Amino acid sequence: MARMTDQPQRRLVLASASPARLGLLRQAGFAPEVIVSGVDEDALSAPTPAELALVLARAKAAAVAERPEAAGALVIGCDSVLELDGEALGKPADAEEATARWKSMRGRSGILQTGHSVIDTATDRTASATASTVVRFGEPSDAEVAAYVASGEPLHVAGAFTLDGRSAPFVDSIEGDHGNVIGLSLPLLRRLLAELDVSVTELWV
Repeated sequence: MARMTDQPQRRLVLASASPARLGLLRQAGFAPEVIVSGVDEDALSAPTPAELALVLARAKAAAVAERPEAAGALVIGCDSVLELDGEALGKPADAEEATARWKSMRGRSGILQTGHSVIDTATDRTASATASTVVRFGEPSDAEVAAYVASGEPLHVAGAFTLDGRSAPFVDSIEGDHGNVIGLSLPLLRRLLAELDVSVTELWV
């Protein structure tokens, strides 16, 4: 058995509609509930991509933590942006933008910034940080880019790419936590939970 305690299981709530983040948590032994924050991402800003990712993550976690159904739970908020030339790139608005994005990223490196915010609604304590992973893009042909954009996938992911989908062959390498690029850094989550005096093993199911 994962848990060797008589203490009641803490509830874990993911303040995100991302199936990739949910999948990462489930694979790591958690069984989070999902409550989508509804935060208007376009209404928020910050001086740098790393700070923007953190501002968005905090806003999502806070929005869900205020809801009655999150009472007593540990709420996780995350948001990712790709930093390229100092600019924060989220989900492309349309296929044309996704195509232009990929043509500009080919053969280059960017930094995937994912903000993480954990709120313990039982104590009102919060722990937050941003994880950064360097992503080195390959050089897909124009035809490959067109086919990828036509799949629709890049319109739903930050930076117009993901490591757990059709764009994986177009990423040559990464430097850092691969889970962070998918949407959530499990090592960082462990450290944030520890700041709140919660061990990840207490949350295993």
